[in-house]
Amino acid sequence: MSTEVKIGAKVRQLRETKEMTVEQLAEQSHCHIDQIRQIEEGALLPSLTPLMEISRALGVRLGTLLDDDPIEGPVVFKSAQAPGVIRFSGKDPNATSSNLDFYSMGAGKLDRHMEPFMIDVKPLSGEAPPLSAHEGEEFIFVISGAIQITYGKTSYELKAGESIYYDSVIPHDVHAKGDENARILAVVYTPC
Repeated sequence: MSTEVKIGAKVRQLRETKEMTVEQLAEQSHCHIDQIRQIEEGALLPSLTPLMEISRALGVRLGTLLDDDPIEGPVVFKSAQAPGVIRFSGKDPNATSSNLDFYSMGAGKLDRHMEPFMIDVKPLSGEAPPLSAHEGEEFIFVISGAIQITYGKTSYELKAGESIYYDSVIPHDVHAKGDENARILAVVYTPC
């Protein structure tokens, strides 16, 4: 089962458990009704920001939508056994691609408050996407390559070994600098 189908099924199940209509979820998450329907059908995996808004509207952690089987103890991440890539489609206006490939490093951990990801960041293809914003904080550490972060009206360039920590309520975007891919460790905190 694809990531899109798994997440869509969880969204539908949680929405139905809470006896919410698609329209109510769309209104409470500030997402378009068609976007909610596409997510539930497994046809679309939005960018991280709408997914966070949906999880908040459903009263669950973002990880609840991304996880398979919950684990009570510590979660160990080994790159050789990394879980499947998650590609959020929100960077493309046609919702068909993304410049970020996410690998969840905390998948399954019960009651976590942070979402750690290893992310392969691709260079921009075409125009810069619109900036996104959501409640919470983000910490990014560059493992390899170089990235450019647009944060409000300021742009930061970071190379391997450098990091940034910011409030994610400020509109922002992350992409690889130049023509080469980059790899980052990102830890996202969003209050429930």
